[in-house]
Amino acid sequence: MKTYNFPIEGMHCASCAVRIQQQLSKHPGIKEARVNYALQQAQVNADDNVDIHALHKIVEQEGYQVPSHSASQEKHTGMEGHDHGAVPFARERRQADRRALLSGILALPVFLSAMGFLPLPSMILPWFEGILASVAVLGTGFIFHKVAFQQARRFTAGMDALISLGTLVSLVSSWWAVFVETHRYFETAAIITFFILLGKALEARSKGKAGEALQGLLSLGAKQAHLLEQDGSTRDIPPEQIRVGDRVLVKPGEKIPSDAVVQSGVSNVDESALTGESIPVTKQIGDTVFASTINQDGSLTLEVTKPAGETLMARIVKLMQDAQMKRAPIQALADRVSAVFVPVVLGLAFSTFIVWFFITKDVTTSLIPAIAVLVIACPCALGLATPTAILVGTGHGARQGILIKSGEALERARNISKVFFDKTGTLTQGKPTIVHVQTLRGSDSDLLQHAASLAHFSSHPLSLALASHAQKEKISLLPVDHFLSVTAKGVQGNIQNNLYHLGQRAWMEEMGIPILPALEKTIRAWHKEGCTVLIFAKEQEIAGLFALRDQIRDTAIKTVQELHTRHIETAMLTGDKKEVAEAIAQPLGMTHIFAQVFPEQKLDLVKQAQAQGKHVAFVGDGINDAPALTQADLGIAMGSGTDIALEAGHMVIIGSDPLKVPQAIVLAQRTYRIIKQNLFWAFLYNVLAIPFAALGFLTPIIASAAMAFSSVSVVLNSLRLRR
Repeated sequence: MKTYNFPIEGMHCASCAVRIQQQLSKHPGIKEARVNYALQQAQVNADDNVDIHALHKIVEQEGYQVPSHSASQEKHTGMEGHDHGAVPFARERRQADRRALLSGILALPVFLSAMGFLPLPSMILPWFEGILASVAVLGTGFIFHKVAFQQARRFTAGMDALISLGTLVSLVSSWWAVFVETHRYFETAAIITFFILLGKALEARSKGKAGEALQGLLSLGAKQAHLLEQDGSTRDIPPEQIRVGDRVLVKPGEKIPSDAVVQSGVSNVDESALTGESIPVTKQIGDTVFASTINQDGSLTLEVTKPAGETLMARIVKLMQDAQMKRAPIQALADRVSAVFVPVVLGLAFSTFIVWFFITKDVTTSLIPAIAVLVIACPCALGLATPTAILVGTGHGARQGILIKSGEALERARNISKVFFDKTGTLTQGKPTIVHVQTLRGSDSDLLQHAASLAHFSSHPLSLALASHAQKEKISLLPVDHFLSVTAKGVQGNIQNNLYHLGQRAWMEEMGIPILPALEKTIRAWHKEGCTVLIFAKEQEIAGLFALRDQIRDTAIKTVQELHTRHIETAMLTGDKKEVAEAIAQPLGMTHIFAQVFPEQKLDLVKQAQAQGKHVAFVGDGINDAPALTQADLGIAMGSGTDIALEAGHMVIIGSDPLKVPQAIVLAQRTYRIIKQNLFWAFLYNVLAIPFAALGFLTPIIASAAMAFSSVSVVLNSLRLRR
């Protein structure tokens, strides 16, 4: 299976996109085809034997163009698999500007002449108007006529057919009027063409603004990398040539060329391009750094861990592009309307002409409202309503470190009434530290040495904290035999022929290890401080206790307050004891607490809330809560660029700021609201405008201006999301 992304030029409305999508879907071997009018782009999932050139030919047979540079655009996992110009906003804008300008230059004298402002001889006047109008309609408007002609050959029709038919009827009838010496409408044909091209130019500019976020991300990468050779010298190469395992040097002020691990050096790194957080992050040996972030004040030697196409930034770009190509469920109605819109309008225009001719018995008088119906109908607004809002919303979110993975997520977020937080790593930092140690046998350093030797083999956050503390204290570790990790309980192993256990109190009791009353008192006191207690035992006797505490994130309190202000309930899930959970929840203002929750129980709690009529969001790191993230109405994965977090949930928060959770929900709700507004106004415009034109209340010139404005207004409304 391959996925192809390629730009399409010449689409002028949603009907164009729907028709191309239908034709692509009919081709053998095509599993799924998506064509996005707002992005001017196609995405096709196809069998390996499908030739990309065959797909291009299908598009071109419909009257549209595929730029020649996109011929080999097979999409891989990262930015190098995408043409950075795949969303050809700049090229589209330049072409639209040129057409509109030339059309305006040609249409203005025709209009002035028709209004009597040009003192030309009566014999020359009609020919002057006719020639300029013909060049305007047939020259600058050629793109509409070309597509309309090719569609007519295939017995299909789009917006191009409406524009082409409206302007050509006006032009031909005016030339006829020259010879029969009746009233001419050359200015109508020329001005209609100008207004429509002007609208397309404004629309292209607006779409360019809407796509600035994605284009900005694509331009953030480093331009070169300093590859370290075996002899210590450096060689500058493009970042695309970096391979996993290469060592690169990054100097102060330079961008990091690829995801990597720090081998030497200490520096502050600006990660705002990824996370939206302006405070630099200190990086030292062993820390992970990401492509496109900026090394600020120290030289770093890095070992590359990801090739250019698989970096975090590349995957973010891929997620954004996929989200912008996917259709939101709310768009289904607009697509169905767009599919039949043009044939219906053609029928209405013909009916309008017949009715007016029956009333007036005059062909010219009857043509005017019929032409107005043709040019005022606007499937463009319907086609732009959803994708432009998604384009702006996802782009604005990405700049803040919020990835909205599909249009479906927008609909899922609109009615959220309860948010579950998996405590560790969301409300707390996920990096517990040792705050108390009580030794019952031997010295503190001896206790830490033995406990850390066991903890070293575990990936649990508490074990990692113990091992890290021992490393900072420069305590050497002892060999461990027969290591065993017991899920949700602890670890055990043999050290110097003695069996040691490190874990929860309940596990100790389960194994019959007695806990003295004095220790009970200490454990309860530490729990009330919000500490998690680990018990270390040698054989059947407790050797010591460790109290570890995970710090509450700085913005956690404000996060909960923001959600409560919006009348959204909050609940905290944790595997800690109830006393520990309460000590953390109390300053946060959270009253719904679920303590000693095992990973598999998270899914049940989400289901229970949904059964009570709640629309649930679940916030976790995606590591042991993937089922809950999937079950929730809205799954929000938080993670500092982990692969697991990027794959989980309906939204992804890059970084560690929980305040982005309410921001993500609000952004999704605003985006969905903008989509509904766009669709409402697009439908209302067409429902009201077409009857007004048919009844003769609108001239073709006013109709063309209204049509152009309707598309631009939808895009401008979507741009409000950038505020």
